Amino acid sequence: MLTRAPPSMSPSATPSLGIDYAALLNAEQLAAVEAAPGPVLVIAGAGSGKTRTLTFRVARMLERGMSPDFILLLTFTNKAAREMTRRVEELAGAVVDTRRILAGTFHHAAHLLLRQYAGLLGFSRGFTVLDREDSRDLMSTCLAERKLKSDKRFPRADAVLDVVSLATNLQQPVSRVLVERRPQFLPVAPEMFATAARFHQRKAQMHLMDYDDLLAHLKRLLVEHASVRAELTERFQCVLVDEYQDTNPLQGDLVDLLAGERKNLTVVGDDCQSIYSFRGAELSNIVDFPVRYPGCALHPLTRNYRSTPEILRLANASIAKNTRQFPKALTAERASGVMPRVVGTLDGLEQAAFVAQRVQELRDQGLSLEDMAVLYRAHSHSLELQLELTRRDIPFRVRSGVRFFEQAHVKDVLAYLKLVHNPADELAFKRIIQRVPGVGSATAEHLWTALRALPEGTPLAEGLGRSEVRALVPRKATEGFGRFAQVLGVLTRPEAARAPGALIEAVLAGGYAEQLRAEFSEEERREDDLRQLAEFAARFEDLSHFLADIALVAEFSARGALGGEPPETQLTLSTVHQAKGLEWRAVFVLWLTEGRFPLTAVARLPEDEEEERRLFYVAVTRARDELALLYPESSRPRDGERVLLRVSRFIEELPTGEEAPYARNTPSPVGGVVAEVPDAPPEALPPRSPEGPEGEERP
Repeated sequence: MLTRAPPSMSPSATPSLGIDYAALLNAEQLAAVEAAPGPVLVIAGAGSGKTRTLTFRVARMLERGMSPDFILLLTFTNKAAREMTRRVEELAGAVVDTRRILAGTFHHAAHLLLRQYAGLLGFSRGFTVLDREDSRDLMSTCLAERKLKSDKRFPRADAVLDVVSLATNLQQPVSRVLVERRPQFLPVAPEMFATAARFHQRKAQMHLMDYDDLLAHLKRLLVEHASVRAELTERFQCVLVDEYQDTNPLQGDLVDLLAGERKNLTVVGDDCQSIYSFRGAELSNIVDFPVRYPGCALHPLTRNYRSTPEILRLANASIAKNTRQFPKALTAERASGVMPRVVGTLDGLEQAAFVAQRVQELRDQGLSLEDMAVLYRAHSHSLELQLELTRRDIPFRVRSGVRFFEQAHVKDVLAYLKLVHNPADELAFKRIIQRVPGVGSATAEHLWTALRALPEGTPLAEGLGRSEVRALVPRKATEGFGRFAQVLGVLTRPEAARAPGALIEAVLAGGYAEQLRAEFSEEERREDDLRQLAEFAARFEDLSHFLADIALVAEFSARGALGGEPPETQLTLSTVHQAKGLEWRAVFVLWLTEGRFPLTAVARLPEDEEEERRLFYVAVTRARDELALLYPESSRPRDGERVLLRVSRFIEELPTGEEAPYARNTPSPVGGVVAEVPDAPPEALPPRSPEGPEGEERP
């Protein structure tokens, strides 16, 4: 049994940890730490010390006599869980056995609890937990069992898993998820429903649970078995949740169920950094917390230890435009610094040149590349910069992703262009022919052998139409092969090689865009990547020059991978989503134009625009000392005529004139950026926080 008697609150049972809270915490943090038992909402602004506050509150509860066995501390990552348990151990480990606290991710806690009660749900206590690869393999088996025809419209296993996962975490039927979030899959909705049902059935038959099941089955346990719910709410007399703004509906319900009638619940988060709705995160969990818990204590943390006053002034001015939030303004604990810069450039190429030049200047002044980052809304927005950094031999890493030109869908399209440029490129041919539904490696080998056996000089498109070649195509691949041959016919016209951008557009129009839409979610934006690649390629005079520049990036990557010791420091390139929770001394934010930041496709509704603005706020608050916000004023699509771009609404809505929280650079008529960014000698800047990337440990 998990039920235990409540801990004694007598003085003899109350440990003394010898912590001088008032000396170690600021007034806001102290108020949150000392809050009475009951529902507590801590709105922790960026860089305000949320981790410190949460761990000190755990220590304070232990000091008040709460048994460590009765504490549940939930986080979102294993790294965060380890860091919090380490800090609690440092504060209280000498007096209290803090290892008895159940601390970890939602999935970790659910796993431990389900091991004890699995029998009540019809599972063996020895059930197996599937990782993502295992789940994908099982879903692939379910797809095969359905005996689906080789239909290019039907999504791959990963995409079906994505739909099933969203349905579980949003607690919605698959049909609603398809209508509201994945409409591109509606033509195959009946098969999606059947496949999802079979997937759940197979898991139950084999006593398997995936990560989403851990949470779903824990909720089912708590809802359907009142005695177990009573046991667990009696055990977990104190529940604490980190990054509460990122919880989805299922996680929000679990927190409420585990808090029970006692409602001794502390949640910490920042509504202004809720940016993961595409994963199912629900802003209302944190915004409506006072509605679900009337009379809750509300403690804002607004003293920022990360950024200069100038950077925070810009961040505050931007996020103030949102209406659905807890209004607050961050105040800086650091001395004044360099004014943020809003930098207009002629186009994307000049934007890349500006960033690369400024990075070199800062490095020459002694600032490490590790202390600099370039952020953007989508990975495709970094393609010009990746080329420019490669040309200047500036080492860089792409955070939580591969370099733009190494992504599978980009390499697919480049393989078409390589084959046009060199019809003898066997690797390029085999890569793209195997994208035809029904064509595998063996068929690809036979087709290539047959093409090589044709009379020398036979054009590739003509060879694909020969009867001896078409006879090798499986019947189920006939339609797809016909479209493939048509695309190659368009691509190999004599004039085509002079327009690499048009070649990419032709590949998309020939069926590849349709394949991407069927296989990937809208949020993954594979087609957008390639549209922007086409725009970029249109700047080159011919296909040969374009492929030569792309090869330069590939050679640069290979040199880094195979050249022995990696560079001591690298510049970080990252989407804003991947940068959340991190900080750098100098930050550049790219492509602040309408349609790119915010993205047109996800800023249609007021609530979507507010999330895009929160994303901009997260980008700005990653910077400690220097911030540059860049926007190209024009682009050059495939027809060669420049198109004027509109600066992002997130720049336009900032105060102007004497109240402007930035200094402005403007593009010169002939292309170079005027108005130099003032140097900030590294020795004049405060050192990086020794407490890690959050920079939140200075009280």
